Amino acid sequence: MSAIWSLHPQLDSDTVAIGDLPLCRLLLSKDPNYPWLILVPRQPDAVEIIDLDPDARTRLMTEIGQVSEALKDITGCDKLNVAALGNQVPQLHVHVIARRIGDAAWPRPVWGAVPAREYDAAGLEAFINAIRRRIGLG
Repeated sequence: MSAIWSLHPQLDSDTVAIGDLPLCRLLLSKDPNYPWLILVPRQPDAVEIIDLDPDARTRLMTEIGQVSEALKDITGCDKLNVAALGNQVPQLHVHVIARRIGDAAWPRPVWGAVPAREYDAAGLEAFINAIRRRIGLG
C-alpha cells in the first residue's frame, strides 16, 4: 500500500494555498515582508529533489520556472531567491522569494531578518488572484 501525501503541518500553518499545479501544491507565505511562494510536490515521503523520479524532477523545474516568471512579472522584483533547504521542515518544498534591493533583509537571507507581519485581507486576495491568473489557475 502506498503512502498518502499530506502537507506538513508547519507549511500548512505558515502559508495560504493558492492551488495545485500538475505536480506541486502552490502556497503563499503569510508574511508580506517579501512576496514568497512555495512549491510542494505532492509526492509522499519526498524529502530531497533526488527522491522524485526523473519525470517529476523535470516537471518540478518547469513549475519552478512558471512560478518564478509569474512572481517576477507581478512584483517587478530585482532578484528571485529559489531554494530547497528543508532544515526546519523535512518535506520537499521549494521557496521562490521576490527580493528588492533595500528590502528589510537585503542583501542577507530573509529567514529571521525581521518579524513577520500579516497581509491585509484585500492585499492577500489581490495577490493570490494575480498569481492564479498569471499561471492559469483561475
